[in-house]
Amino acid sequence: MKLSKEAKVGIVTSIAIACFIYGFNFLKGKNFFSSQRSFYAIYNDIDGLVEANPLLINGFRVGMVGDIQLMNDTTGRVLVTLILNDDVNVPKNSVARVISSDLLGSKAVQLVLGNGTDYANNGDTLLSAQEDNLKQAVNKTIAPLQKKAEGLIASIDSVMVVVQQVFNESARQNLAKSFESIKGAITSLETTSFRLDTLVASEKSKISNILSKINHLATTLDNNRYKLENVIKNFSNISDSIAQSNLKQAINNADVALNQASSIMTKINKGEGTMGMLINNDSLYRKLDKSSEDLDKLLKDLRINPERYVHISVFGRKDRNKPKD
Repeated sequence: MKLSKEAKVGIVTSIAIACFIYGFNFLKGKNFFSSQRSFYAIYNDIDGLVEANPLLINGFRVGMVGDIQLMNDTTGRVLVTLILNDDVNVPKNSVARVISSDLLGSKAVQLVLGNGTDYANNGDTLLSAQEDNLKQAVNKTIAPLQKKAEGLIASIDSVMVVVQQVFNESARQNLAKSFESIKGAITSLETTSFRLDTLVASEKSKISNILSKINHLATTLDNNRYKLENVIKNFSNISDSIAQSNLKQAINNADVALNQASSIMTKINKGEGTMGMLINNDSLYRKLDKSSEDLDKLLKDLRINPERYVHISVFGRKDRNKPKD
């Protein structure tokens, strides 16, 4: 059976009208081939949110924004219808947050699921929240930087005041003198370093010889470490013996003896006693010297004329002055 042109046109027109109605309702968030649930959220400011903006859960689109209208009160709040296409359990403590979906400022509603076990039904009103807009976010980001910048500017101003006070004419002169002194010190250090390098280069053989001797000494000490340990042990024993001996009493006795000797020497210096008179009085020395001289004369005369002092006769004394027959 052939259809007339009028019938074909009517069928095509009907299909086109049906597609248009479906598309229009789809754009409004209505899907005739899936179960839909509607929730509501009340906002003080939707920041450019429009119908058909996406409804997201963790970035996944699960629906769209439906009807938007002002509430019939004096608060100026906005009632937004949220159309959920997917069969997702939404706890009652979930939050519908208005966010920016891209850098161009397009808006969306992020459905942040709560942790409750009591789920919202179709037509329930959810909690609402709003993400900071670009201006607010920039202000929040810039505010701490602004505060730090103000503090930095104040610090720089204080530093500049100090720098101006420091870098006056007198301070500049002192600073120049300080740099000159530093330069002189560095030059002196360079000269000293050069001399030290020259000395090390010229005395390299001697230094090597000294290091060799030190190495030999260290080797000798290492080879005789047991003997050194015995010596140290002997010194330790001697120290212990001295510590155990009556050294303190001996020192005290020596101190007493020195005090007594000092007292005797003091008396001798003052001319007290026989020894003091002998040392300090020269008359005794002169008498002894004269006696020594007389004794020397006597001995000399006794050697020359012994007969004056000693008479030895076997048969009796003979008169030497009697003339011979």
